[in-house]
Amino acid sequence: TMRHFLISAVAILHCTTAGFMWIAPQHWYHLVPGVAMMGPFNSHFVRDIALIFGLSGAALLFGLWRRNRTALLFGATWPVLHALFHVWIWVTRGAPADIVALPNLLGIQLPAWLVLAAAWPQTAEEVQHA
Repeated sequence: TMRHFLISAVAILHCTTAGFMWIAPQHWYHLVPGVAMMGPFNSHFVRDIALIFGLSGAALLFGLWRRNRTALLFGATWPVLHALFHVWIWVTRGAPADIVALPNLLGIQLPAWLVLAAAWPQTAEEVQHA
């Protein structure tokens, strides 16, 4: 189903991001638009965030495998909180209108809200077929 596809895609994105951040934190820091603008490189901090991405991806995959709505919503929590934090940044500092805007929209906002919508079935039958 489309729901399964969306959850799988975000789970794989998060697991891949976690692996990249863990294995090559400095390369990730310099490669992702806007990250270096947020402050100096800190390997420990990047790897801390990698753990969160990995946990989110693993929870989403587990939720799909076990058809467990709680696990799916748990897995969707990090991307939604991350997206809300970026909305807060836009409200307090102004929305980005540069190279950061598109990666922020496609890499943070879109996956977060899509996975939340996909993880939030409307009926008990949808929970069984997630």
